[in-house]
Amino acid sequence: MLIIVMGVSGCGKSTIGKQLADHLHIDFFDADDFHPISNITKMKSGEALNDTDRKPWLENLAKKLPQWELKGGAVLACSALKESYREILMSETNTIKWVYLNGSFEIITERLSKRTNHFMKMDLLKSQFDTLETPTYGLHIDIKKEPTKIIEQVICQI
Repeated sequence: MLIIVMGVSGCGKSTIGKQLADHLHIDFFDADDFHPISNITKMKSGEALNDTDRKPWLENLAKKLPQWELKGGAVLACSALKESYREILMSETNTIKWVYLNGSFEIITERLSKRTNHFMKMDLLKSQFDTLETPTYGLHIDIKKEPTKIIEQVICQI
């Protein structure tokens, strides 16, 4: 089983992804951990990544997905904001279950204002919303729910 929990920064991808992986007894990975140093440096300086920056990162993740599936599955937290990014992620496997965490700019801004020690700067959030192409497939989950309720909903629907 491969699950990608997606959405803009601050929507809860890592929190939900970790809890979901624990519940399913499979590995959890955060796509942010696979960014090359150049991408992290760029984001720390307040610059948004472009498609050229993201492509090798996404291709690397796409290669890892089938490996993780062979080891029993995984949950990956990944923004996957554009359809073209999701297509790259699906290029090596067609068994991905998508979970889109949907929340308003205001809710996510509030969450990000409380976050510390993260390379994603809050002023880049608008660029993420501008880039976001909402998927027409997968589970669409409202992030206003408590994490336990979100996990229950995902488990019931996958």
